Amino acid sequence: MTTGIRLILIATAIILLSAGTQTVLSAQEPAKKFTETVTTKAGDKITFDMVLIPAGTYTMGSPEAEAGHKDEEGPQRQVRLNAFYLCTTETTLELFLTYYDEMVTARVEAAQVATATGSEEKAVDAVTGPTPVYGNVTMGYDKKYPAIGATWNNANTFCKWLTKKTGKSYRLPTEAEWEYACRAGTTTAYFFGDDPAPLGDYAWFKGNSDAEPHAVASKKPNPWGLFDMYGNVFEWVNDFYSPDAYKAAAGSLVNPLGPETGKLHVARGGFYNLTPDLLRSAARGVEEKWWSMNDPQIPKSKWWLPQMDIIGFRVACTIDSKDAEKK
Repeated sequence: MTTGIRLILIATAIILLSAGTQTVLSAQEPAKKFTETVTTKAGDKITFDMVLIPAGTYTMGSPEAEAGHKDEEGPQRQVRLNAFYLCTTETTLELFLTYYDEMVTARVEAAQVATATGSEEKAVDAVTGPTPVYGNVTMGYDKKYPAIGATWNNANTFCKWLTKKTGKSYRLPTEAEWEYACRAGTTTAYFFGDDPAPLGDYAWFKGNSDAEPHAVASKKPNPWGLFDMYGNVFEWVNDFYSPDAYKAAAGSLVNPLGPETGKLHVARGGFYNLTPDLLRSAARGVEEKWWSMNDPQIPKSKWWLPQMDIIGFRVACTIDSKDAEKK
């Protein structure tokens, strides 16, 4: 074999190996979207879609000149986020009822075992779940409406249950992740611009809701395929609330988690009976004491906000950090 032919064969082998390596790397990249399936005890299948939110940097908060701006939305700061998945819709009653039925049943069965055996131990193979709700968990709404009336603790426990159920790392999004996903690469007050006039195409709010929530995904999505990011129901995020949170963590941040401690949590997106200025991408909400006014218990339940149909949540899913950095 001549030297020239040998060099050609070596070069060809290198090219093939390189192509093979690139194929493997591409296969390891996270999918743009996936459909999750949860099986109920009765064997029914419930599905929901998770969309990849790409890694990136954005300006969090609102400028003072923005109509509706509040001091708690500033100062603006640069935030860098890893990629993650976010559900295209708010968690539905259909899925939440599966969690509720399983967890309340587990709690009741554990109590029965404890009574029969004289033991105070709880079931060991279950996420500690909510107590039975005071009233109707659906509040009369259809299964495709958002899950409502759960406290932050309950929503967080739902994520733990979903993680156990699927093997994936489900959680509530951080406040920074929520705003980044809502903006979808835009810098205006709303992801469709600064003028709130088109809001009715994307959201259920004071101008069109008839003072009640509606079925998820019945309006147009934002540019990243996310429905109801404005209005319908508030969405719990992971962060503790502080009106001075942005001042305390100014500058450039990477995957910020908000204040380390606190008593209240942030809720984003607004709800069906708010005006447009309170539904901007940067607008921040916080749980209020009156949300638990219909709970007759003393102390108030850590699980439920009875008859409070203004608050729900949307789940995020963590992906491998190496894969996240590729996007």
